[in-house]
Amino acid sequence: MKISLNWVKQFTDIDVTTDELVKLATERLGGIEGVTDLAKQYDGIVVAKVVSCEKHPNADKLSLCKVDDGGAVKDVERDENGFVQVVCGAPNVREGLLVAWIPPRAIVPASYGEKELFVLEARDLRGQLSNGMLASPRELGINDDHEGILEITEDIQPGLPFKNLYDLDDTILEIENKMFTHRPDGFGHLGVAREIAGIQHKAFTSPSWYQKMENGKWKMENGGNNNLSVDNQIPDLCPRYMAVVLDNLKIAPSPIWLQSYLKRVGIRPINNVVDITNYMMALTAQPLHAFDFDKVAKNGKAEIVIRKPRDGEKMILLDGKEITPHKDAVLICNPDSPIALGGVMGGGNSEVDENTTRVVLECATFDMYNIRKTSMIHGIFTDAVTRFTKGQPKARLAPVITEAISMFEELVGAKQAGSVIDIADETNDIRHKTGGFIEIEAKFINDRLGSKFTSEEIVTLLNNVEIKAHIASGPIEVRTPFWRTDLEIKEDIVEEIGRLYGFNQLPKVLPLRNIKPVAPEPLRALKSEIRHSLARAGANEVLSYSFVHGNLLKKAEQDPKRAFALRNALSPDLEYYRLSILPSLLDKVYTNVRSGIDEFVLFEIGKSHVRYPDDELDRLPDEYNQLEMVYTSTKSKKGAPYYQMLKYVDTLLSDLGIEYRIEKPEDTSFKTQSEMPFDMSRSARIFYKNYEDGGLIGVVGELEQSVINAFKLPEYSAAALFALDGPSFYPENRINNVYIPLSKYESSKQDITLKVASDITFADLRSLFESELTESGYNWDLMSLGIYQKESESTKNISFRITLGSNERTLVTDEVTKLIDSLSWQAHEELGAEKI
Repeated sequence: MKISLNWVKQFTDIDVTTDELVKLATERLGGIEGVTDLAKQYDGIVVAKVVSCEKHPNADKLSLCKVDDGGAVKDVERDENGFVQVVCGAPNVREGLLVAWIPPRAIVPASYGEKELFVLEARDLRGQLSNGMLASPRELGINDDHEGILEITEDIQPGLPFKNLYDLDDTILEIENKMFTHRPDGFGHLGVAREIAGIQHKAFTSPSWYQKMENGKWKMENGGNNNLSVDNQIPDLCPRYMAVVLDNLKIAPSPIWLQSYLKRVGIRPINNVVDITNYMMALTAQPLHAFDFDKVAKNGKAEIVIRKPRDGEKMILLDGKEITPHKDAVLICNPDSPIALGGVMGGGNSEVDENTTRVVLECATFDMYNIRKTSMIHGIFTDAVTRFTKGQPKARLAPVITEAISMFEELVGAKQAGSVIDIADETNDIRHKTGGFIEIEAKFINDRLGSKFTSEEIVTLLNNVEIKAHIASGPIEVRTPFWRTDLEIKEDIVEEIGRLYGFNQLPKVLPLRNIKPVAPEPLRALKSEIRHSLARAGANEVLSYSFVHGNLLKKAEQDPKRAFALRNALSPDLEYYRLSILPSLLDKVYTNVRSGIDEFVLFEIGKSHVRYPDDELDRLPDEYNQLEMVYTSTKSKKGAPYYQMLKYVDTLLSDLGIEYRIEKPEDTSFKTQSEMPFDMSRSARIFYKNYEDGGLIGVVGELEQSVINAFKLPEYSAAALFALDGPSFYPENRINNVYIPLSKYESSKQDITLKVASDITFADLRSLFESELTESGYNWDLMSLGIYQKESESTKNISFRITLGSNERTLVTDEVTKLIDSLSWQAHEELGAEKI
């Protein structure tokens, strides 16, 4: 974005050099990409008067002119009257005309930026000496007109440096667009002038017209008038739309001063109507658009409809490009067809041309995200898009359209035909919102900046940029203006103070902080413990993408419809947000087996989620922290893989101090999405021991045969998963693994085997023994020796080895026998067990 400092100086003084200003702006505003000394491009060019104009004796289309420059240019050949001879080929050259004369040794301004500069010299043209040239607007870099020389209509004396005539003794700053990404006001000279005043610690006052939310010149109407009506069918995408009809227009070039200001900031002058709308945009950052009234009206009335496209609808834009607007685009239409792609570009069927005598002047604001989407889909990037995608405030529309009407009246001779139509969506904001309200204390700011600002200094810095602040009975009350949509919370005010004062000027002293160690974050500490425990047990941690291919979910028997799909996935392999970690782990098994690793455990700690059905779309998805593991072996082993996985589960939970119990699922057909890969008939759910109802920790078990086949896993594979967000992992529910001194007395060991019915589980018997041993008061250890069951038998034998001891004495045989008999009797009473 290009900024003219002369334009800025119309609103605020600049008391520093250009270099100092660039340094200040870089420190307190953002990046300055370039500085152009525009005045240098017009060095040597003067205003001259054509005192005589005769036909060239040797050329039909050339004129032999004598010009009076008041003697301003030195070292040039003159006649006895002090006049300079110049040969000119322009059809509009004539005696008495004031022109821009580029003398010898001067550079043609339009050649700046090209490979070589065009330096003029005195030269012979068809036998006559020509000292330089009389310049056209294009050669002067003012517009693209090369049909004739520039005609200067101002009443001035010859010899005036041309750059002084139209404020061309200017400096242009090229500013990074991204430095004002969150500042819609920064895309206009008025907003930049305010910021330049602020960083110089000067008070800025906006023009009076900019501060008026209403104006006596126009009457606000919500529906329409005799020659114009507006129907806004999509107020969510077009929150406010203002329009007015202007009559009595005569299309012509704009005044040279206006064209020169547009050209120097990168906007091509077109005609007086279009130039005024572009001038107001460059000044205020609010785009406007003018429609040819007679092209959009029927029977003397223009009916504007703001809507979305119809199926298959096409339109031709101002640049001649035909598009089919995407389904959510904003279209400005008459009853027959679109006349503009809202917020992006006007339509070719409503373009202002040399025959236009009436226009509909539009001033509107659109949803910034919708405009960005439309621009990206259609590949259209205009000055209007640049500004609308920053979120232009609705409150700016009234003063901007009012000032634009005044410019049309002054420069074009237009007359307002009817009242201004104002359609505003009042459901999400008032029509003329004046900004927000924030209360803040000086201490809050100083604590964060390391500064010592007084309340008065803070108020002054804010008021300098028209952020209304005053010291109330308590905190500082800040009323943010409508154009500062980025100021919402107290921290925004802190940043604003630091920026305006200069972050580089703040004290370079580290703030005092308490050196007391910060308590570890529980979940982070838990994950660290898990990693250390499993690593000691020989497991290997992996880290995989949270996004997976849909086929991976299907292999794991999971439903892709229950997962969130990315609209703009980088590749099909990263299309779905995974429902659990296990599919990613299973996908890594085959690769490792092929690499010759015959037995291993993989685990990963990450997040999973649950997407609710379509009838619950208003419900946010649940996201979980999970640990998932997979064990596999290509070697033949005794026993089921379930027990190999259970060994790792037991090691982990014991290290974490979590007491647990294992239960066989009552309904093996019911599975959550995370459990889908498991064969629940060969799996068990793990519960927190002290929870009667609930307390589910996770699942351990073997995999469905279809999953094993799909992932090409060895048959000897098992898996486990844990939800780390459950209460069983809370520190207060875990047993502290404290050191217990070994008894100096010898312990006693005794084996016991009980016959139980086949429907009695190992966990039932073990739980009973653990309860009784805990109540005995002895030191004890219970180790399972095995489970034996003959085929077709309705009973099975379960064997344990019980170790008993005491810290006070050596136990005698009778004590041990008595306790063992008590355990046998209790097992018989509760479980029908018989001692063998």
